[in-house]
Amino acid sequence: MTKEKTRDSGSTQSLKTDLRDLVVHNDDFNTFDHVIKTLIDVCEHEPPQAEQCTLIIHHNGKCAVRSGDYSTLEPMYREILNRGITATIE
Repeated sequence: MTKEKTRDSGSTQSLKTDLRDLVVHNDDFNTFDHVIKTLIDVCEHEPPQAEQCTLIIHHNGKCAVRSGDYSTLEPMYREILNRGITATIE
């Protein structure tokens, strides 16, 4: 997803930021507690936010848990994978 931001400083300027989503996918082997703890530790979610995302993952099959540029999301993505949870950057 590409969002276009404009800033007016006497002249019109377009700044393009390539925003992506870090998406966690449902599986049959990770527990709710493990996914919640991972979202708190890795994505800096508050506990209620982590619980809500985990329920969305369970019921919808996936949830975008963070948005940002690729360089920000990539270390989180790697750590989520290291913890045995399926994720993608979309």
